[in-house]
Amino acid sequence: MSLEQVMSPIMQQFREIETCIECSALRQIQVPEVFYYAQKAVLHPTAPLFDQETQSLKPRCVRALKRIFILCDTDKDGALSDSELNEFQVRCFSAPLQPTEIVGVKKVVQEKMPEGVNERGLTLTGFLFLHALFIEKGRLETTWTVLRKFGYDNDIKLRNDLLPSSTFKRAPDQSVELTNEAVEFLREIFHMFDIDKDGALRPAELDDLFSTAPESPWSDYPYKDAAEKNVLGGLSLDGFLSEWAHMTLLDPASSLANLIYIGYNSDPSSAFHITRRRRLDRKRQQSQRNVFQCFVFGPRNAGKSALLNSLIGRAFSDRYTPTIGERFAANVVELPGGIKKTLVMREVPEDSVQTLLSNKDSLAACDIAVFVHDSSVENSWKKATELLVQVASHGENSGYEVPCLIVSAKDDLDPYPLAVQDSTRVSQDMGIETPIPVSMKLRDHNNLFRRIITAAQHPHLSIPETEAGRNRKQYRRLVNRSLMFVSVGAAVAVVGLAAYRVYASRKNTSS
Repeated sequence: MSLEQVMSPIMQQFREIETCIECSALRQIQVPEVFYYAQKAVLHPTAPLFDQETQSLKPRCVRALKRIFILCDTDKDGALSDSELNEFQVRCFSAPLQPTEIVGVKKVVQEKMPEGVNERGLTLTGFLFLHALFIEKGRLETTWTVLRKFGYDNDIKLRNDLLPSSTFKRAPDQSVELTNEAVEFLREIFHMFDIDKDGALRPAELDDLFSTAPESPWSDYPYKDAAEKNVLGGLSLDGFLSEWAHMTLLDPASSLANLIYIGYNSDPSSAFHITRRRRLDRKRQQSQRNVFQCFVFGPRNAGKSALLNSLIGRAFSDRYTPTIGERFAANVVELPGGIKKTLVMREVPEDSVQTLLSNKDSLAACDIAVFVHDSSVENSWKKATELLVQVASHGENSGYEVPCLIVSAKDDLDPYPLAVQDSTRVSQDMGIETPIPVSMKLRDHNNLFRRIITAAQHPHLSIPETEAGRNRKQYRRLVNRSLMFVSVGAAVAVVGLAAYRVYASRKNTSS
């Protein structure tokens, strides 16, 4: 039987097999070819680029080549002219194309795919067709050379050295925010891809915007459904900028990568700035941040999810659906005077609190904590206050104390007996505001989101104090006072000794 008869069924079944070759070490038959194809399989693998089943380029490869095409289309007319094709060839292969070669390339494309060439030059369709043709003919090194020249690694993502991690070196209680330059770039991108000019990016428009990235960064947790959308699923400008602020807060490296994928070509350091430490904000009694992260605590069925839904404009639902795992919501909040800040709310399920607080630095990223309870259920109030004490104690012990607010949800229901007395007592004991009544069902927010931002802007206020914390502070004051008395006593003794020595010296001189 021939080698082809043996291997063809196997290669049909296992599409990942790229090459089958017959050799003999004894007779030195095709030994160099074995090593050549082995190297080729490692250096220029087929699997990341080409789907053998569908005989087409893989989505991530298409996205990378589309970005490269756009970068090379310097006049932005949607086609690579002869001069642009030549510049591309020189950049990737360090050799220019002869005029006859350019004509030949376009002729091949036009014969197989007429829409691949127009009067301005080679279109994106033609560019992708050429690479599919190279791969089908076994010339994978051509496509891999192009990808690597433009900074892509074997996973067809930008190499790590092109995404400087030093840009994001920070203390646990510092965060990363977009600069005005980056925000302005994103505004322009938003309007560019809002094709129907309805003030929102529909799903198809958003997919088009991220079509030069390996995948849409907001299609999964923690960004999916975290921003406000209209009835058609469109993302407003505020929602769009909120998602970017959210991603920059949680994963600045991903934010940088996606900025570059969609066309940001300035110095990466110009797109981000590191905020001042929260500890220093407390000392200065003011925060200058533009993005605030709020941790939302509370027992089950207290109304935490309704709070997050309200932030992003979702309709209230009477149906209770327990939240499994943490959830985020982000939106722009307008303050008096037209000042806009971004609020990112992070819902922490009751059974996840212990895990969260097991990390010493877990509250370092928190600008403000909100504790939600069902105002009609006494047990809900008790659990919320227990969580408040746990979080406050953790803050006192770790040094990452955070402002806290209590939210009395479901204000449309009758409060449980003694609710007012209990809330007043806890607020006075811990030194924080009385609970803020809200009803998401009646859309009565009581300016809650503004109040959250305002409290976060003044991080020295609204910090709860536990009994253990008060005792520690009192003990430290006593110790400091004792040390002060000892220091004063020691100073008096030193001064007295010095005076005595002067007196003794004068007495000896006079005698």
